[in-house]
Amino acid sequence: MKNLGIIIFLMCFTLLSGCVTMSGNSVSEKRQSVMRMKTEVLTELFELKPSTQSQVANAAGYAVFSNINVNLLIASFGGGYGVVKNNSTGKITYMNMGEVGLGIGAGLKDFRVVFIFESDDALKRFIQRGWAFGGQVDAAAKLDDKGGAVAAEVIIDNVTIYQLTKSGLALQATLKGTKFWLDSELN
Repeated sequence: MKNLGIIIFLMCFTLLSGCVTMSGNSVSEKRQSVMRMKTEVLTELFELKPSTQSQVANAAGYAVFSNINVNLLIASFGGGYGVVKNNSTGKITYMNMGEVGLGIGAGLKDFRVVFIFESDDALKRFIQRGWAFGGQVDAAAKLDDKGGAVAAEVIIDNVTIYQLTKSGLALQATLKGTKFWLDSELN
């Protein structure tokens, strides 16, 4: 039974590392891929909730991440990449993310997360520390434009977070830790 758990973990890790990579071979192509993802996600968010366009424009900064999450029985794993923009300076920071959780659930979910930083301190903390810990209750059944996903707007410590599900089938309740860190190749 212990070996089965290790095998499942390795399969999930392999699946995630293959699904959560940006396209392109050169640094320039990878940056362009991340920026395309950012534009697509913000366009979708603005269509779903038009008030977010002014919220993003008037914020200290924002971040957009692409993430794949796998939940098998009691363990949850995820990984992704994204970009942070400081609206005051225009500076772009490329980042990676990874998450591990415990809880009940099953499924695979491809989703996007938008962080809107209401203060310079919240933006700076995110780039420098990058940790998030919390709980998540989630139900998603979506493939392209078919189906639906339930995700709430969350406001924590001067940061508003929106989650958009691109595709997946998941039902989960987990406690998880997420680490965001600078992408050493793209910065």
